Amino acid sequence: MEIRINISQNDKLEKPFLCFEFSNNSCQKLFYPLETRILLYILFSVSSIITIIGNLLVIITVIHFKQLHTPTNYLILSLAVADLLVGGVVMPPSMLRSVETCWYLGDFFCKIHSSLDVTLCTASILNLCIIALDRYYAICHPLQYHSKMTSLTTLVMIIICWAFSVAFGWGMIFLELNILGSKDFYLDCDGGCMIFQSKEIITVMSLICFYIPAFVILCVYLKILHVAKRQAQAIQSINSQLKTERKATKTLAIIMGVFLTFWIPYFLCNIIDPFIGYSVPPLLFDLFIWFAYYNSTCNPMIYAFFYSWFRHAFKIILSGRIFQTNSSRTILL
Repeated sequence: MEIRINISQNDKLEKPFLCFEFSNNSCQKLFYPLETRILLYILFSVSSIITIIGNLLVIITVIHFKQLHTPTNYLILSLAVADLLVGGVVMPPSMLRSVETCWYLGDFFCKIHSSLDVTLCTASILNLCIIALDRYYAICHPLQYHSKMTSLTTLVMIIICWAFSVAFGWGMIFLELNILGSKDFYLDCDGGCMIFQSKEIITVMSLICFYIPAFVILCVYLKILHVAKRQAQAIQSINSQLKTERKATKTLAIIMGVFLTFWIPYFLCNIIDPFIGYSVPPLLFDLFIWFAYYNSTCNPMIYAFFYSWFRHAFKIILSGRIFQTNSSRTILL
């Protein structure tokens, strides 16, 4: 991944490659060899397809099988919708931007893409916060769980989560809140589509979208872990329901651990960049962004690996048995 620079016979450097040759305000273009571009297109396309198919299977599974109509699985459904949208509407334009190293889809679509990016990132981590709350009541307050975490309560929380995410993502980009206080420093060139943020905004955004929710999630799961160990010591014979709740908690904890692992590099880089004069290389930013996108690819794999009933449901869907009469009442093992 090197910038291709042509050197004349007199060893004089030619003008850099531009995204728009006849524009006086064009961004510089980074050229990859043809073989590299083909491999990147294949890699990103396959990633997008796997993300879409995997999360679509999760969505169909939760919606179709009545056994899975529970508050916890509704939260998984909401998270899968966010991941599906990442694979379907965020990854493809990002693929073009990453491989061609320029944005050729226009300024308006750049704003739409950036807004969706922020919205889905925010929705994902807020969904995970709600999931952590759900697991907290299931393990720490099992007698209050069914009265506290009803389907209606879960629906309201999901609606609030998505409404806030949409308002935050679209408001920040279309109202240009991301460049407040840095308009004089902000330089926009033709062919670029990266989210620029001032020091104040990037700090607030990172705290709201990642650091505070991540801290809350970790604290909740540490509390759950402490209570679960205490229960195991106090109860010699653990009933099947408690075992099921603990397995669900362990699996969702792994999902959250994977989420933090994929997103921490991007948010660390993101919050440091304004304080070092925006000197982080664009290629490094792009790498971390794609690394974060792959979290949406991994979640369905975690479900399939840890939940036997998800694997059973996937087999029913892929074999076509889902179209049989009363398949929605199938008992998933």
